[in-house]
Amino acid sequence: MKRILVASAALAVTMWAAPSFAAEKLIISSWGGSWKELIEQTVAKKFKAETGADVEFVTGGTIDRLNKAKLAKGSPESDVTFTTSHVGWLYANDGLYETLDMAKIPNAKFLVDQAKISPYHIGSWAYVYTIVYRPDLVPADIKFDSWADLWKPELKGKLSAPDFDTSHLVAVAAKLEGADAANWEKGSAKLKALKPNFKAYYANDAASQQLMQNGEAPVQVMLSMNAYYIASQGVKLNVAIPKEGAVLGVDTIGIMKGSKNADLAYKFVNILLDPEVQKEIATVKKGSPVVTNAKLDPEVAKLPGVFTTPDQWNKESLVIDHKLRAEKTGVWRQWFTENVIN
Repeated sequence: MKRILVASAALAVTMWAAPSFAAEKLIISSWGGSWKELIEQTVAKKFKAETGADVEFVTGGTIDRLNKAKLAKGSPESDVTFTTSHVGWLYANDGLYETLDMAKIPNAKFLVDQAKISPYHIGSWAYVYTIVYRPDLVPADIKFDSWADLWKPELKGKLSAPDFDTSHLVAVAAKLEGADAANWEKGSAKLKALKPNFKAYYANDAASQQLMQNGEAPVQVMLSMNAYYIASQGVKLNVAIPKEGAVLGVDTIGIMKGSKNADLAYKFVNILLDPEVQKEIATVKKGSPVVTNAKLDPEVAKLPGVFTTPDQWNKESLVIDHKLRAEKTGVWRQWFTENVIN
């Protein structure tokens, strides 16, 4: 009897000491719509299954969420935040992110170099902004082998691009003039010369998709994930990867400084980088996994702008320094608005 009591007591201690997250909750800051659904149906689903903890979302626009985080500094509304690579640097510069303890993220050892953004935030998935076009509405001899093809006079009044982030074309114009984004002014005259080819500018994903679907602007500097979504709706389009490279975009995750659920947050980040989760995300959104050990279906892997090998990452992507982009995005947008849009 004594032996049974001792064993029971030991079991009770063990059960009491074992970590349990069943009554806890992780709060995630992300975009809404399909992005929230993506996170909810992939990494959050696996996270809840493994930890028993609940997940709650706070959603909003990229800059709106940054401004809210600044106001709540020290007592954050969320535990982890998804945002773009360059806006993540704004969180870091304001002291809103924890310095990541990579020992607590074992899956991070498989991160591609392009997803190692800073000591505070790392890649969650990747995509490109590149040239997407309707072959039925563009001269047949234009194949967009180079970004320079956007400047062809035959494309007058056919082009659209985002007005909320002009960094893509700023970097491209500089590249075509033999410079880089840090010396963007060298491409300013070339950017002005592109003005006649513009038909419209778009402010969000929905407007981008509509311009392409209805043919109003059949050539677009476009998020590759949006292009593949439109293609899935039956619109015939081509995604080009110019010889200079498509402009790489990396969405990221960081842990908020002051989070009361840091252990849960680290588990979530590690699950995000699980190769099966990365494969699922890439399959849903037709983007690039940010870990080297994710094995994609061949039909997804072969899509232009989906990178699965070091050679693709290095040769087919045009990378704008993320910290520089954080510092200059506002300057670039103002210049572009004043000199190209208006």
